[in-house]
Amino acid sequence: MSHDEGQTTDERLVYMANQIATFFESQSPQAAAHGVADHINNFWEPRMRKRFFELAESGLFKLKPIVMEALPEIRRPKETTEA
Repeated sequence: MSHDEGQTTDERLVYMANQIATFFESQSPQAAAHGVADHINNFWEPRMRKRFFELAESGLFKLKPIVMEALPEIRRPKETTEA
C-alpha cells in the first residue's frame, strides 16, 4: 500500500515537506531549516510552492517546526496577473 493512498494533494504536499524535515533533523536547527528550504526551492515547481505557502499560512495542517523555520528561505512564486 502506498503512503499517499487516500491523501488529498494538499495532504501530500504537507507530508512531503514533513518528510524532508525528517531527513534534516539530525543537523543543527539552522542547517536543517536551510536544507529544507534548499530542497523545496530546487525540486518543487512554482505551483507546488504557491500551494504550500497557502497551506502553511492557513494553519490547517501540522507542519514540523523545521518546516516552519524554513518558510522565510523558501522562494515564494511571483503572482501573475491575468488581463
